[in-house]
Amino acid sequence: MDNSFTGFLFGIADFIIHIDKHLQVIASEYGLWLYGILFLIVFCETGLVVTPFLPGDSLLFAAGSLASIPGSQLDPHLLFVVFFVAAVLGDTVNYSIGHALGPKVFDFKKSRLFNPGHLEKTREFFEKYGGKTIIIARFIPIIRTFAPFVAGVGAMSYPKFILFNILGALLWVGLFSYSGYYFGQLPFVQENFKLLIIAIIFLSILPPVVEYLKHRHARSDR
Repeated sequence: MDNSFTGFLFGIADFIIHIDKHLQVIASEYGLWLYGILFLIVFCETGLVVTPFLPGDSLLFAAGSLASIPGSQLDPHLLFVVFFVAAVLGDTVNYSIGHALGPKVFDFKKSRLFNPGHLEKTREFFEKYGGKTIIIARFIPIIRTFAPFVAGVGAMSYPKFILFNILGALLWVGLFSYSGYYFGQLPFVQENFKLLIIAIIFLSILPPVVEYLKHRHARSDR
């Protein structure tokens, strides 16, 4: 892994962990353009299988927290609409790409930006949870990015997909953005914001880790 790519990954990690500070800087420099930047991040994170590393849960929470600061240019309800539309459109585009490419995507070779192993893990989620995967996946990094793609490959019809897509986006965006708005400025949260972001990331990736360990344990018992 070359230094430029390593530096890129460290840059993404720094942005996520200190996301509250970075959003304040962007807001001060770009003003209302921040809505467009936030829309683009969520759209890419949910709509492109090559960008699962972008922030999701932490971004919604941090943006909601920023909107609660007195004098902030961000409106929490408009923020909700922006995130909701970005999430729904992102999943819809991802579904369409998967539908266009078809099952042959499972034969793609691994690269820096694309890991077919994520497709297999997501397909296992569909086998276990069915259509509810689209809703559950909203709260799980990486799976969130690949679930609509796999649904488009052939796991789900579009009418069923769009229903779960909308429901999942409402729950995901509503929970994290309004949690940030109502609780983000509490003294305890402000004093431990970085730890809270790390906790959100940890809790988000915990379900697939548990599933992986259970699956590995089951295979070792055979």
